Amino acid sequence: MSRFVVIGLGNFGSTIAHRLYELGHEVVAFDNRPGIVDSHGAFVTRAIVGDATKKDVLEESGADGSDAAIIAIGEDLGASILALLAARDLGIKSIYVKVTSEDHARIAEALGATDTVFPERQAATNLASRITSTKLLEYTAYGDQFGIQEMAVPDVWSGKTLAQLELPATYKIQVVAIHDNLRDTIEVPQPTHKLTPSDTLLVAGAPSQLEQVTKLR
Repeated sequence: MSRFVVIGLGNFGSTIAHRLYELGHEVVAFDNRPGIVDSHGAFVTRAIVGDATKKDVLEESGADGSDAAIIAIGEDLGASILALLAARDLGIKSIYVKVTSEDHARIAEALGATDTVFPERQAATNLASRITSTKLLEYTAYGDQFGIQEMAVPDVWSGKTLAQLELPATYKIQVVAIHDNLRDTIEVPQPTHKLTPSDTLLVAGAPSQLEQVTKLR
């Protein structure tokens, strides 16, 4: 079991705090609004009303020694940066920061954030990809250079094996899983697997390459 500190219990912070707790981890959650803290207290290990932009508040709560901190107060740039500094000064090595702009992300990264998360931009990118392709079922971006998408089998691939299609060489993409909808099974693909119209594919690659295959008929 790991220990996580979540600072800010808005939609993003509360969702990740609840999920980490459901997964069996210890979660110490902070917010400076008593009503919000009360409403989430049953879904985390400890919910604390306090100013988590201050190192001594985090330390007194037992946040030191945590495996990671999630700074989820992206709407207030000043508070977000101060909370990041407080977590860093406390010695928490992995710090993830919700950001609302490129400038916010650059500042957080310069001050030692392990990674930054821009939920609105990622959600918008995923939705735009889904609604502009008839083949695309789901899309998840990992930065600007890599994505994973779920897609139906194009007609031109149906009846062919992955070895015959040579997708890494032809499109610079990789099929990482196949969902057989008839049997409702998901498996790691074998080169000899013959694709059928009832299959859906989980495909990884650069966004430009993934866009190419969604245009196939």
